[in-house]
Amino acid sequence: MTGSVVLIEGAWRRAQQRRRLSTFIFVLAFLLATLAAAQVGEVSLQRLLAGLPMAADYVWRTIPQLHVSTLWSDLGEWMWGLDLWLLLLLDTLLIAYTGTVLGAFAALLLSFPAAATLAPGWAVAASRRVLELARTVPVLVFALIFVYAFGLGPLGGVLALALHSMGALGKLFAEVHENTDLRPVDAVRAAGGSWPQAMRFGVLPQSLPGLLSFGLLRFEINLREASVLGIVGAGGIGEELYLSVRQFSYPDISAILLLILLTVSAIDLLCSALRTRVIGRSELRPA
Repeated sequence: MTGSVVLIEGAWRRAQQRRRLSTFIFVLAFLLATLAAAQVGEVSLQRLLAGLPMAADYVWRTIPQLHVSTLWSDLGEWMWGLDLWLLLLLDTLLIAYTGTVLGAFAALLLSFPAAATLAPGWAVAASRRVLELARTVPVLVFALIFVYAFGLGPLGGVLALALHSMGALGKLFAEVHENTDLRPVDAVRAAGGSWPQAMRFGVLPQSLPGLLSFGLLRFEINLREASVLGIVGAGGIGEELYLSVRQFSYPDISAILLLILLTVSAIDLLCSALRTRVIGRSELRPA
């Protein structure tokens, strides 16, 4: 009995030593990677401390001067372009909505062959490479390409958001499909149904709540993305914001940012309510 205890204690100590060694190696590798990244990124604490007052001064300049005695006139002067900005915000909202719908539809079509449990290996590999390419290229790069091809305006922003959303949503949709029960698929195929019919009647009804949830989440993301696409001439409120920044119109910057923040927050609350209604509050509650 004593010998067994000694053996167990020795094994436990060796395991502890291996664990400490692996933890030390991980921490050391993490620190070295952080230092290397800081060196490449030219991170300087001195520059950071010197730049913080300038950043604070810039933010302070954007805050409007509001006085109690002349509050309404000060607000009117601050929000002088409210009509134009609301129209541009509507453009941004429509750009995000159209890009999300087009991207989600394309992602849905590619998600079935991209699911490893539903399609042969060659189809999975081909579909996933297309989706990877679409989500790897940043939205602003896509917008630059489409603005160059189709000219200034919302079309470039819509196409950029749609293409990037296709790549991001296609991966998520495929993962949702992979978690579905395959027995309905086998039943459809056994009844003589084709592969598309098996996807339509065997997989889609199970995946639909997850697809809607991810689609709404992507719409929130695209709304924020669309807010800056105007920088490259792809329409929306971003173009007006970029113009205000270039012209040093400090109060206009804060006014436009406030409108964007309120819009994004409202859409976020709306999408959260829709997700709760579609999926159910019990499903969203942590286990």
